[in-house]
Amino acid sequence: MIPIKSETQIEKMRAAGDLASCVLNAVAELIAPGVTTGELDQAGGRLIAEAGAKSAFLGYNGTFPAHLCISVNDEVVHGIGGKRKINYGDIVKLDCGVVLNGWIGDTAATIPVGIIEPNVERLLRVTEEALLGAVALATDGRRLGDISHYIEQQVVLNGFSVVREFVGHGVGSRLHEEPQIPNFGRKGTGPKLKAGMTLAIEPMVNLGREQVRVLADKWTVVTKDGSPSAHFEHTVLVTKDQPEVLTWRRKSLLN
Repeated sequence: MIPIKSETQIEKMRAAGDLASCVLNAVAELIAPGVTTGELDQAGGRLIAEAGAKSAFLGYNGTFPAHLCISVNDEVVHGIGGKRKINYGDIVKLDCGVVLNGWIGDTAATIPVGIIEPNVERLLRVTEEALLGAVALATDGRRLGDISHYIEQQVVLNGFSVVREFVGHGVGSRLHEEPQIPNFGRKGTGPKLKAGMTLAIEPMVNLGREQVRVLADKWTVVTKDGSPSAHFEHTVLVTKDQPEVLTWRRKSLLN
């Protein structure tokens, strides 16, 4: 069953979503050549703690060892911050989940480091545009498959591929709630969306082929062909009118 949030719960999710967005923005400002992914993770952990919140990722499934997911270039999602240094021309995926007063905000963005290759820049733009177009479909009465189909269609039309093994999800008092939200599918299928649902919509898009693999750390997902991958995510409230993005970012590729 897909949870429907009360007005009180939605207010708490707004606060959590705003915090997740603020932390992501602040950590993104720190990305520069020579900075390590571990330093970025430590900064994110400090910001979350200073706000009186907790990371939604640290200790997830009893094993995830970092505050944020930080994935670079061909790393798709679930990267673990460490000694790796950021280089000029990299793309860095920041995924931030926070627990504030028992409720979760979850958001991600892909940050270019300096000038990146034109085809990689287009990959980032298409992925974020697919997210924002999908968000607009999160309205009462639509089917979940409408969101999935839209993302896949936009990605494939632009010559990229959608990661199929990892998907978006419902989010609330738990990081992963019903429903699963694939980035592929058919229009008019799946559960009917209702006002009060909160969804983490997150296209994961590869420049090359769709196939991925998990590294020996049992968390970091990379593209099998070594091609760059982009990831953007928002926590979205389904409404009867315009959907409400609970993790709206002040900075993005599209504003």
